Amino acid sequence: MEWPTYLDEYEKLLIRMSTPRVMIDNAGCSNTTRLMIDSARKHGILLEAVQVLTDLNLSIKKAYICSDGRWFMDVFHVTDLNGNKLTDESVLGYIEQSLETVHYGRSKSIEGLTALELTGTDRIGLLSEVFAVLSNLKCNVVDAKMWTHNGRIASLIYLKDDDSGSPIQDSQKLDVMDRMLRNVLKGDNDIRSAKTSVAVGVTHTERRLHQMMFADRDYERKPIIKTCDDSPVVSVQNYLEKDYSVVNIQCKDRNKLLFDVVCTFTDMQYVVFHATIDTSEDRASLEFFIRHMDGTPISSEAEKQRGVRLELCASDRKGLLADVTRTFRENGLNVTRAEISTAAGTAQNVFYVTDAIGNPADPKIIESVRQTIGLTNLQVKELPLIYNQNIERDEATTGSGGAMLLSLGSMVRRNLYSLGLIKSYS
Repeated sequence: MEWPTYLDEYEKLLIRMSTPRVMIDNAGCSNTTRLMIDSARKHGILLEAVQVLTDLNLSIKKAYICSDGRWFMDVFHVTDLNGNKLTDESVLGYIEQSLETVHYGRSKSIEGLTALELTGTDRIGLLSEVFAVLSNLKCNVVDAKMWTHNGRIASLIYLKDDDSGSPIQDSQKLDVMDRMLRNVLKGDNDIRSAKTSVAVGVTHTERRLHQMMFADRDYERKPIIKTCDDSPVVSVQNYLEKDYSVVNIQCKDRNKLLFDVVCTFTDMQYVVFHATIDTSEDRASLEFFIRHMDGTPISSEAEKQRGVRLELCASDRKGLLADVTRTFRENGLNVTRAEISTAAGTAQNVFYVTDAIGNPADPKIIESVRQTIGLTNLQVKELPLIYNQNIERDEATTGSGGAMLLSLGSMVRRNLYSLGLIKSYS
């Protein structure tokens, strides 16, 4: 490697330390190519490495992830999609180069295109209606991906103007597009509002679709379509001696499986410290040792008591924070976590609240607090899963039962269980 003349030896050392070391072994295994990556530990580095291999259309047959302090050692046994070892030297060189630059992140250029993000209710004929709207507005669809899951849809569409061939920058045209697509996406009985937005700096299409689905909380809904009996088996246990949570997955192997699983962990702000992935014929066995970004395992007391997420967005004024927290206190709500910020004269605050003893707050009390502070100012952005289950039980029976906050482990199970149900169309 040729160094720029202005770098001193210390700066060169820092660059060497932060650059992943990649070794490719084609002799050690008879039917796979072994890739070894040694890198400094950084949140998201595993996802970026798996993303590179997925984008290169490589099939990951086995993998071993090991973290030692501040360093990661990842070993991947890969083939092409036909199950063959990689022998083309130019391909091997490109893989090595791609993995060595993974530490700096990879972004997909959308120069010359407008990226449109859509989220809404799935139904028959929806895709046709979306493309009809874009066609009527003289928009040329260059590329698109759409995922559906549990009655919800997330889509990224790359457009350009039909006449000029340039990105669509006319604000009036974008406003019309936004209104028309929202009407199409929300359907007849959509409780949650449809969302459309023009994306800025999309880093990776499928990575962004994962984020959109997670933000839409599609995993909390009941499956619309029943799948076959061959469903994933997911178990979550705490290894308290080492402060890890152990997630074990047994399922049918498929392309991009590891990418989808690691995306789920990353979106939920969990870090993979150790992992073993093994495939045999059409079956996959995956085991992960994970912690939350704050160093705690799943279902730690802090996570259990996180509670309802409330977001306050209002004009900042003297005494606003005191008034809001007093209202919480007077209604018996305990703030377990808060994020306070002010920008351009607007208060943008996040509160996680429970009742006085750490259990989920009564929804009626939450609604009363919102009435006092202002329905438009204070929004409920996240509810413990127990709320949804209580509502379903109340519809079926009037019996009583103690409220219990489900552990975050249930959320992990549901997310990972759902991975086999997500379908993509491009």
